[in-house]
Amino acid sequence: MHKLLLLGDEAIAQGAIDAGISGVYAYPGTPSTEITEYIQASKEATERKIRSSWSANEKTAMESAIGMSYAGKKSLVCMKHVGLNVAADAFVNSGITGANGGLVILSADDPSMHSSQNEQDSRFYGKFTMIPTLEPSTQQEAYDMTRYAFDISEKFETPILIRVTTRLAHSRAGVQRVEMKEQNELHLPSDLKQFILLPAIARKRYDLLLSKQSLFENDAAESGFNVLKKGKDNSLGIIACGIGYNYLTENHPIDTIPYSVLKIGQYPVPRKLMNELYETCDEILVLEEGYPILEELLRGMLNKGKPIHGRLDGTIPMAGELNPKKVALALKLDFEDGHETPDIVKGRPPKLCDGCSHTDTFTALNEVVKLYGPGRVFSDIGCYTLSALAPLESINSCVDMGASITMAIGAADAGMFPAIAAIGDSTFTHSGMTGLLDAVNTKSPITVIINDNATTGMTGGQDSSALGKVEDICRGVGVEEDHIRVIKPLHRFHDENMKVLQEELEYRGVSVVIARRECIQTLGRRMKIKAQLKRESESAN
Repeated sequence: MHKLLLLGDEAIAQGAIDAGISGVYAYPGTPSTEITEYIQASKEATERKIRSSWSANEKTAMESAIGMSYAGKKSLVCMKHVGLNVAADAFVNSGITGANGGLVILSADDPSMHSSQNEQDSRFYGKFTMIPTLEPSTQQEAYDMTRYAFDISEKFETPILIRVTTRLAHSRAGVQRVEMKEQNELHLPSDLKQFILLPAIARKRYDLLLSKQSLFENDAAESGFNVLKKGKDNSLGIIACGIGYNYLTENHPIDTIPYSVLKIGQYPVPRKLMNELYETCDEILVLEEGYPILEELLRGMLNKGKPIHGRLDGTIPMAGELNPKKVALALKLDFEDGHETPDIVKGRPPKLCDGCSHTDTFTALNEVVKLYGPGRVFSDIGCYTLSALAPLESINSCVDMGASITMAIGAADAGMFPAIAAIGDSTFTHSGMTGLLDAVNTKSPITVIINDNATTGMTGGQDSSALGKVEDICRGVGVEEDHIRVIKPLHRFHDENMKVLQEELEYRGVSVVIARRECIQTLGRRMKIKAQLKRESESAN
């Protein structure tokens, strides 16, 4: 098979296609989005009829993937690290149900919070769920590990977690493909009660999961993804996990490193390899991207007095991304920072696109809120979160997906009036609908502004599950028809929009204002495609 130049995300996607998946389930979230987009654009995936539509949220994606595994086919489910929180109920329980067809969960972590609320490390979830976890160090490993993950998922009848981080997900390298596997035929589990987690069955499944732990560790020792390379200088031993190994070799080609190096790419980590490194070296340096998971494990498992360095002792900074410079400093190597940034190049804060509908919505809202005082607009995760910044400075919260509505409920319960929630159409169907139902059930005096730009704009314009359904959903959960209002966020409707907002803010019940105008970016792309098709039609005639 030929070699491709791929992002880490794309390598995972191609690896899944070549492993014989029948479906990918996901909700867009940086830095994982490109995996599903690659499969959606793949001619091979189309020919193989691989299911690749976006799910409403990560929980529904996870559960759908479990369903495909139940039916005997291979499925991939993708999300970013905070999305794994949304999927956690199904994800953790999948360790107990096990898998029938190969089931692989991809979680893309975002150290330094480039586009996220925290630096969460998904390896904790793998350990908590007690399933094998893979962490590639290169794009080639991302491809190879994805194929391998489906193999061991079916071998051990267990889901597998693959954890990547932003730098690997969004950087390119050459990837050598191997021959594609055929998709599985439909086949049911041999035990039709396997997925029924009634306590009596769940206890047996849990015992089975526990009994597999030694098998998982033995496989990690033999897979080739965990390798101990002995060095001549025993003053230091290095444990390098995932992309941390990549950063180590950027400073030191592996053949020139004088120290012993334990490369970790598969968990649970074989204790024999860890002990062998510890016993032969005077000190240990742990290079891991994210939380000090392995460093804590070392201190607990092999705390026999030898110094262990990493994030916990400050050798590596506790916060922020691991990078080649931090690794060089930990090894006391000289590091060239490169050229200084010229003064003419200035950092620019993110902002809403020119012509964005959210600008008109929040400009109108700002004027209305002046009548009541600041600090009462609870927002959510989407492009409109940028209204927190100058010049709008409109919103007062952004905690997690769907929290705007429920936080407004809590504030209203505390006596705030009016309490306002601002949420996007895609986020609304992701995790805002249940909050709106709570508001209706308790007759909470809140106003919900649904910023409907007909897409999932923050991650690049993927399909929104809410398209054409927002009013029906609001009616369906019980919002009164008279208090479901639609405005068009354009400057020429500014006064009219203010009037509608003020009327609904004064209502002592649940009201919804839908600010509807297509995303300026998706509109531009749609118009370009339309013009191109017109030119092609004219030239054909």
